[in-house]
Amino acid sequence: MRKMMTAVSAAAIAVTGAFAPALAEYPDKPVNFIVPWPPGDLEDVLTRMIAEDFQKKYGVAAAVVNKPGGGGGPFPGAIEVAQAPADGYTIGSFVIGVAVVGDQIGIPELTPAKFDPLGIFLTYPFVIATAQDAPYNTIQEMAEYAKTHELALGHFGAALTPTQVTLAYAKLAGFDWGSEAAYDAVDCNTLASGDADVINTTLQLLMPCLDKVKVLASLTNDRITIVPDAPTMAEVDPELDLSLWNGLFVVKDTPQDVRDKIIAVAKETVMSDRAQALAKETGAGVYWQDAAESEARIAKDRATIAKIGKLIE
Repeated sequence: MRKMMTAVSAAAIAVTGAFAPALAEYPDKPVNFIVPWPPGDLEDVLTRMIAEDFQKKYGVAAAVVNKPGGGGGPFPGAIEVAQAPADGYTIGSFVIGVAVVGDQIGIPELTPAKFDPLGIFLTYPFVIATAQDAPYNTIQEMAEYAKTHELALGHFGAALTPTQVTLAYAKLAGFDWGSEAAYDAVDCNTLASGDADVINTTLQLLMPCLDKVKVLASLTNDRITIVPDAPTMAEVDPELDLSLWNGLFVVKDTPQDVRDKIIAVAKETVMSDRAQALAKETGAGVYWQDAAESEARIAKDRATIAKIGKLIE
């Protein structure tokens, strides 16, 4: 009797298994790429390219969702990703601040660290520039000049990584900015109007007046080919080896096979001709830094930001 019951149970399990729905292979529903900034900037444009290619490759809808929230937090877009299931259907496209300090500035939803990098793919072409008729030609000459003259610095916000690097450089070089202020737009007009003597901005905003400005340094991984004579800040001072970057992130516990599918598309997209054309036009660094390298970079940037924070506090 016991043998018969065992046989019946085994048969029932086999039948149930035969009719149970198979687990769907990722992706089988729409995927959202969350960008915690307004549309239009480099991270948005490149993430949209990735989403388009993802949709073509896997045949599911893939969209960029913009969730603006400021460079210093509270990162509402990042919070949305942090609270999403670990299934790869909500992917973060984040700047350095989210990954490096997001879990350290009193945002409970991001504490402890919630994200793993899939890869870093963009370095913004931030530069330090001045007017063509300024009485200095290098950033070192500017520093010497600033020791006896008040120079006004214009930037996008004190919390932004390039601004912090610029403020830290003043401390390391032994001078104080006469004044510094954030502007909604930091471009050719900021210098032409006299609102600032030196600006911290992206090279693409200076393209219309590039012949009327001097680029003193770049806050990038490598020198920008459009202005090859401008050294990186890391060349000027190795303690300032920090740039504003953007990468793709998923919440921890996202399966590796899911990560691999996202990575495969993103890597191919950013190395494509159309993405590299954008890099050439704007001076941005567009590349693919894999997950392990990105993790190491984040750890290094945390240490650098901590040092810079002590310098400018």
